[in-house]
Parts: sequence; structure tokens; C-alpha cells
Amino acid sequence: MGIHPPRSRYGRGMRMRLEATGPASGRTMWEAYADPSRWSSWAPQIRAVRPLERLRPGLRGEVQGLWGTRARFEVTAVDEADGRWTWRVRLGPAALTIDHEVADGRTAVVLDGPAPVVVAYAPVARLALSRLVHL
Repeated sequence: MGIHPPRSRYGRGMRMRLEATGPASGRTMWEAYADPSRWSSWAPQIRAVRPLERLRPGLRGEVQGLWGTRARFEVTAVDEADGRWTWRVRLGPAALTIDHEVADGRTAVVLDGPAPVVVAYAPVARLALSRLVHL
């Protein structure tokens, strides 16, 4: 009997869970997520975010990434009490759903999307998580 990864929302897609641990409190990390103006301070792939509204379900906007790339996003769920939120990010035809969670000294994401997109984004996500837990 093998271990089977959870099914992707994307049919033949892929789900990958990444975690990082460090000294930051859950509250510190939550506030770094909840305020999009702070995303570029710990997520090296993000240069700017519009709009700069506090995280909430239904928030739509655009993330400017490296080399001028622009990805549209929609926040689909926010549960501040549990330290969890989800957004769907689209860059051209590629879409990725990212589930986030924070707790004292730990953060994690689940990347869900087409396998090539998940695999390509995972190293950048790992770096961002590592920076987040050291705020």
C-alpha cells in the first residue's frame, strides 16, 4: 500500500505541501499576510501588489512579480482565528490555488495546480516561507 497525495482541484494537477519553522509568532506572520503592502518585504518574487487592502474574501487584484510579470488574484477564503487563508492566482493560462496557514513558529502552504506550475513555483515559495518565519 502506497501513500497517495490528496487530489488536486485541477483534475490531473498536483498538490504540494511546504512548511517552514522559525522564531516568528503566528500573529507576526498573520499580519505580514493580512497587509499586502508587506508582501514584498518577505516574498522575493513579489515587487508590488494592487490594491493594498487588508486580506478579505473576495479581494481581487494584481501582483507584480519579477521581470515585470503580472498575475491576477482573488482571495477566496480568510479565517483569521485559525490563521488560514486561500487565494487563486492566475498568470496567463496558468492558475494556482494556494492555501496558507500560520501558527506560532510555523507556516505552511499547499500549492494546487498544473504539475509544471507547482514544481516551478515550489522553490520560490520555500524561500518566501523561510523568510516569513524569521520576521
